[in-house]
Amino acid sequence: MADYKTIHGIKVKSYTTDPDNPIDGQVWYDKTNKVLQFETPNVTTTGAWRTAGTMNQDRRRISGAGIQTAALAISGTKDPPYYANVEQYDGASWTEIGDVNTAREEHASAGTVTAAITYGGNRNASPKVHGFVEVWNGSSWTETTDLNTARGELTGSGASYTAVIAIAGVPQRAVTETWNGSAWTEIADINTGRGSFRGGTGTITSALAFGGYTTTYVAINESWNGTAWTEVADLNTTAGYGCQTIGSNNTDALACGGYTGTADTANTEIWNGTSWTESGNLPAATANNGGAGTNTVGLSFAGRNPGSTAAAYEWEGPGAAALAWTTVNSMNTGRESLAGSGTADAALAFGGETPAPAATGKTESFDGTNWTEVADLNTGRYRLSGFGTQTASIAAGGDPGSPDQSALVEIWNGSAWAETGDLNDARKGLLAVGIYTAGLAFGGATGPATTETGNTETWNGSAWTEVANLNTTRRLMAGFGTYTSAICAGGLDTPPNHQCANTEIWNGSSWTEVNDLNSARRFFDGSGTSSSSGIVFGGSNYPSPATIALTEDWNGASWAEVADLNTGRQGLAGSDTSATNALAFGGNASPGNQAEEWSQGNTIKTVDTD
Repeated sequence: MADYKTIHGIKVKSYTTDPDNPIDGQVWYDKTNKVLQFETPNVTTTGAWRTAGTMNQDRRRISGAGIQTAALAISGTKDPPYYANVEQYDGASWTEIGDVNTAREEHASAGTVTAAITYGGNRNASPKVHGFVEVWNGSSWTETTDLNTARGELTGSGASYTAVIAIAGVPQRAVTETWNGSAWTEIADINTGRGSFRGGTGTITSALAFGGYTTTYVAINESWNGTAWTEVADLNTTAGYGCQTIGSNNTDALACGGYTGTADTANTEIWNGTSWTESGNLPAATANNGGAGTNTVGLSFAGRNPGSTAAAYEWEGPGAAALAWTTVNSMNTGRESLAGSGTADAALAFGGETPAPAATGKTESFDGTNWTEVADLNTGRYRLSGFGTQTASIAAGGDPGSPDQSALVEIWNGSAWAETGDLNDARKGLLAVGIYTAGLAFGGATGPATTETGNTETWNGSAWTEVANLNTTRRLMAGFGTYTSAICAGGLDTPPNHQCANTEIWNGSSWTEVNDLNSARRFFDGSGTSSSSGIVFGGSNYPSPATIALTEDWNGASWAEVADLNTGRQGLAGSDTSATNALAFGGNASPGNQAEEWSQGNTIKTVDTD
């Protein structure tokens, strides 16, 4: 057998203690404990659902095709009416596209958003059960060769719209057929004839059909190898009428939702080719839902709750990056209400309020390990905002003390700050995002009465231009993004001391209200690349709790609570360009110089050599 050096070209090093800075995949021998150890990235051990974009039309007994970020929701019903509607999901929102020719329910579908097929089902005409088949070319549906055996309540899937399997159903409960792009061929029957499946997925050579109804609801699970069906391990939860087509073959499937015979369920189970494992439940019990994707990255939509619903949920299976906050070296000067820019390993902190209280212009640069004091702002101020990189940043607005709102803007070139074009509206508690030649500033407070504003301005590298205002006037909010794609979340709106959870998305020309934060708050910060991905962290929900450690993640459609900061605080700042690797620093928690990094992190594991 080849040894480690032969395979990897280096010997395993020995240490009396763990290495100071091990890297992913590094292997070493622990001489003290006499074990082999290695460094591995932290990952999740269970799956979880989160809210996705809401469909335009609520319905159930629907089918789906595609992947999590590019899916089709096809036809369905509300008993009555039957819907011919088809909607396309892009990872954030649903858009209505071309209708099918025959509105149907309890049918099966497969394919992609540009090349799909739907087949079988029930319709609101005679005969109710049919074998009609339609194909989608990205712009319209065309009727093609019917199934040999008309049926509803079937399941099925396929690797493409030209290679599909149709499994069992009602009234011919055991019949299975495959499609080659032009004709259907009957193949070996399923062992237990049934309909109303909890789910089915796979290809013409590797498929799975699970749950369903015979004369009672069953947990039966059958696997197809291209030649024959074999009964394999049953579901843990007996049910039918579940989500169809989440999975890719007979070793990869997800069962979610369904009807147990007495009630709808939120139960979710993962199939690994050998057994089912219960994982994170759907946010709400449902049945007759549609699906797309795999057992690691899936999508469930529509269904029953308890009538028809338009809700959709995204699934992330076990093994995803487990992100968390880790304490890193502190800043030299503790402060709150400061601003930040850059990345987690190349950040800039500037301005703020020191305990005096006094506005400061202090600026510090972070290299991934240590903070270094560099040239101060020309005008010290707090409740300002900023954006850019460690060597090219903008500091905008804020409170210098007198007057208490400022329109001042300064530009950082890597060594010094210089005054540049002022904001059109003097304000403090604003938020600004972008790069130093293309930015966006919005919200804040203006005037001697500290009045919240929704004013929005764009920056072109030399001057600011007023554009469409926020829908909700506010200050002390968080957000992230670019001058054409940004998020504004939470903040303090009117009446005074009212924290909001409102979230708005900027598309380059206007703001649109979207799903709220889970926790209303103010005086917090965020980091992200665009309006489709980011995090917000910290803050306050005065008077209780006065400080918050909560972190929420935005996926383009909804917020989900993730790992908390180690130190809850308000008035903190952060690097602003990533949802998966960010820096949080400063704030009102004494001594005010704490810094934390948001990243996947690693774990040291021991190799079992027995």
